[in-house]
Amino acid sequence: MKRKLKAADTRPRVEAHDKRDLTEHMLDIIIIGGGPAGLSAAITARQRGKTAAVISNDSSKSGLYKAKEIGNYPGFPAISGAELLGKLIAHAGGMGAELISGRVSTVMPGDREFHIGYGSEILAAKSLILATGVAQSSLFPGEEELLGRGVSYCATCDGMLYRGKRVCALCYSPESGEEAEHLASIGCEVIRLSTKNIRINGDDRVTSVTADGADIACEGVFILRKAIAPNMLITGLKMEKGHVSVNSSGETSVPGVFAAGDCTGAPYQIARAVGQGLVAALSADDYITK
Repeated sequence: MKRKLKAADTRPRVEAHDKRDLTEHMLDIIIIGGGPAGLSAAITARQRGKTAAVISNDSSKSGLYKAKEIGNYPGFPAISGAELLGKLIAHAGGMGAELISGRVSTVMPGDREFHIGYGSEILAAKSLILATGVAQSSLFPGEEELLGRGVSYCATCDGMLYRGKRVCALCYSPESGEEAEHLASIGCEVIRLSTKNIRINGDDRVTSVTADGADIACEGVFILRKAIAPNMLITGLKMEKGHVSVNSSGETSVPGVFAAGDCTGAPYQIARAVGQGLVAALSADDYITK
């Protein structure tokens, strides 16, 4: 069951609840990211009668939540980031948007749908809105070249491929310990690493990882970050200077995928993110209708 926020509770929570309601049917829109852009998109999607789910990391860890005072968001002078996020979450949840806590690790396009993996769960939707904020981490040497050839972001999705083999789990998120334990439970020999001085080696396949100058032979590498750069989740997604490239309607280079907020570039302002979230949801609604 979904727990509603109390009026006096300004701490934003994204609650996981009965996922059977989500997996028994295909959603209209899945939104990755629970900041102002993503929550604005969810509100607009529900206003247009579309089913929508927001998948997000813990909002209380975000920079916006920690802001003591926001002085330029219209109509809310001197509101704190925690209060503003609390209001947006309560609004989206009250409209009927599904609010899910989790780290998206895979996006698998189908013929006319997208399958989004988070944790051990997979949801399906007709369209996707990226509202991930700015990607904070750079890629490791060898990561992009060997993605899908030994490099993975999802232990529960790809772990069985490495049963009985040695893998490196690069642990950089609160949930990474659980994912590493999952790999061990299915028979992988797991070496956990938390250093950021990493190079992934191999020609056609991963053969080793160099960590702080030491070579570690392995056949797989699971990179368990808090968030994954959008272009590493979605093949063919056009980027420009580290941001998702969009047109004025929020459309990306991939049909059915839209983007809003800081992930599309500067200025990094809440008002802009909220407006872009609305536009992306309207465009997703139009895409689904057509």
